[in-house]
Amino acid sequence: MNTPFNRILVPIDFSDYSKAALKFSVEFAEKFGAELTLIYVVEPFIYPPDFSMGQIALPAVNLELDKRAEEQLGKLAAAEIGDRLKVRTVVKSGTPFVEILDYAKTEDIDLIIISTHGHTGVEHLLFGSTTDKVVRKSPCPVLTLRDPVKGFDYKNFYQKKD
Repeated sequence: MNTPFNRILVPIDFSDYSKAALKFSVEFAEKFGAELTLIYVVEPFIYPPDFSMGQIALPAVNLELDKRAEEQLGKLAAAEIGDRLKVRTVVKSGTPFVEILDYAKTEDIDLIIISTHGHTGVEHLLFGSTTDKVVRKSPCPVLTLRDPVKGFDYKNFYQKKD
């Protein structure tokens, strides 16, 4: 079946929000016969600045974080997807929205399904939102999902109506 969504990217940060988006994404991908790619971005660990040397990255710590992220992402994919559909896991290092957008562009992703944490006010101003930046700069359509408690029940979304 030729559909507009053959390759779907799902950013994961291991929060309950992103796990709920993953569950929705699995159902969505099955309906379209799509392949899922789960991406996790490790933000590099930078040692505070030393005025004589500047900021210092700690490669050993970053390598360990990458390794642990790959293991956890593999476990999540096995638990939530199993052999229901084709899935890839990708771990990148850098700024989350930059790495997500770069991957979507270079890998010709058809759709990004991403959760939003719903930060508002001062919290949003201070921390910004990876989701907002992905939506604004994405090379492909983006489906954003809020926590189902806020009004969208993804569990019943695909139930047939009589």
